[in-house]
Amino acid sequence: MDRNTILFIVLTAAVLIGWDLLVIAPQREALREQQRVEQAARDAAGPTVAGDIAGAAAEKSLSIEEALAKSPGRVKIETPSLTGSINLAGGRIDDLLLKNYRETLDERSPMIRLLTPSEAAHGHYIEQGFVAASGNTTQLTESLTWSATAGAKLTPETPVTLTARIGALAFEKTYSVDKVFMFTVKQVVRNEGVEPARVTPYGLVVQRNIPDGAGKFQILHEGPLAVVDKQLLERKYKNAVKKTDEAAGIGGWVGITNKYWLAAAAPPQNEPFTATLKNVGTATAPIFRANYTLAERTIAPGQTMELTSHLFGGAKDVDILRDYEQSPENGGLGIKDLDKGVDWGNFFFLTRPIFWLLDFFGDHVHNWGVAILLLTLVVKALMFPLANKAFESMSAMKKVQPKLEELKTKFGDDKMKLQQEMMELYKREKINPLAGCLPILIQMPIFYALYKTLFVTIELRHQPFFGWIKDLSAPDPTSVFNLFGLLPYEPTAVPLIGAFLGIGVLPLLMGVAMWFQTKLNPPATDPIQQQVLAMMPIIFVFLFASFSAGLVLYWVWSTVLSILQQWLIMKRNGVAVDWGARLPFLKGKKPALEKK
Repeated sequence: MDRNTILFIVLTAAVLIGWDLLVIAPQREALREQQRVEQAARDAAGPTVAGDIAGAAAEKSLSIEEALAKSPGRVKIETPSLTGSINLAGGRIDDLLLKNYRETLDERSPMIRLLTPSEAAHGHYIEQGFVAASGNTTQLTESLTWSATAGAKLTPETPVTLTARIGALAFEKTYSVDKVFMFTVKQVVRNEGVEPARVTPYGLVVQRNIPDGAGKFQILHEGPLAVVDKQLLERKYKNAVKKTDEAAGIGGWVGITNKYWLAAAAPPQNEPFTATLKNVGTATAPIFRANYTLAERTIAPGQTMELTSHLFGGAKDVDILRDYEQSPENGGLGIKDLDKGVDWGNFFFLTRPIFWLLDFFGDHVHNWGVAILLLTLVVKALMFPLANKAFESMSAMKKVQPKLEELKTKFGDDKMKLQQEMMELYKREKINPLAGCLPILIQMPIFYALYKTLFVTIELRHQPFFGWIKDLSAPDPTSVFNLFGLLPYEPTAVPLIGAFLGIGVLPLLMGVAMWFQTKLNPPATDPIQQQVLAMMPIIFVFLFASFSAGLVLYWVWSTVLSILQQWLIMKRNGVAVDWGARLPFLKGKKPALEKK
């Protein structure tokens, strides 16, 4: 490994460690403290909200139970995936829990609560309605109290119709729901007066204040977002406090997203609409609203207008989102780019195919850990030609090493001349001194894309691998610093350095594999380089201790495959591995002669 490669690795490690120590570690500690506070609140008040909202105004700091009881009436929602209710005040959905998702691995833990009434301390709801205009006055249907048939219950088999009036306008809102996360809203407006009436359809998603824990991870988008035609609008909570986004087009939706969950409102996909992301509260008590409006309609006396649109409230399962994107002819709803609710990032051209492969393997082997292993095999196979080229370049560099030493001796005092002579030597020998860095440079964005994929997709949440790995989206739960659970204390709770002490089995295996890989390479001639290489496995063990088990599993398996790949390439190039010299603990192993 040449000096440039070592320098690249050292700088990369320094950036990663510095970022983790100075940015991620404080955020992680703040998040843990927040989680401890939230857990205490859960113990006292019952189920919590996915993405709790902090800093609610005192007059609205009601418990969920108080807010639900304050409603003038509610229509029960019950499906295989959802439970909750429709609030007759506004005719909105503001009470929704996800039946198949729990807060922890314990099946007895509370269900994830996605939506809550606006009066509660964690107000978050979805709604579709109309702005009715008469002369210079306007009124929103969200200000109305709706009526429903006594005992009405929304299920996949039984739609529910709500009714309300504004003067001569009679409104009907019929909710139906599928067995997953999509609500269909059919709205009817009848003009029973003698004058024309004007109405403007709208849909909105509202969330009060910044959710606890949101903004802790720079790699993740949480906050208002919208898809308008081919454009994706995203505004993180802290930026959405002061900035407004607006766009117009045909096809798309608006919503508010947290890490794993999405609440969204989708207009008819064949009509122009205007999407707006803004804070309608104050800087200290923001109310985030993602809404769309359609063109104003005029309804003649005695006439009726109908409009069908959709509301989504649930988990960002990519397969489910893409099913809703399918055209009605193919069994979907034709909602444009709903899977952009998942934060694919700027490397979407890598994260999307990586997820596709993971999803493909996961669906067939029914174990996402095994799927990660299979994905790694594919990545290594694709990179094999580059690795072979890099090793050939490294072998050529080793061959000209004596000539380089001669040049250093001859032109050691003239740095400019030395560089010119070295370049001429590389040109004569047809050597690219940077070729050895190429596989590393290519693997860095792939590694980042995999990290992003494992971090933002819900498919790995609470998914087990084997043995002690019960959740691939969480760090390895074991730690060498409490003898893997034998000692009664939690190393990660240690101030400042706790994040680096959760060194479980997988990070240790990764360190061993990396150490073995360094021994496979010829020893560096520079003592400083030898020390750096010797420290790298240790540094990476501590660095990866807080990463998700799925990511560390990838790195362990990737390193093992790299060792086998390097051995195969060396063998193909006629270079024998001197195992005895590299691993002295192999007693009785005769050193093999390396090809000169």
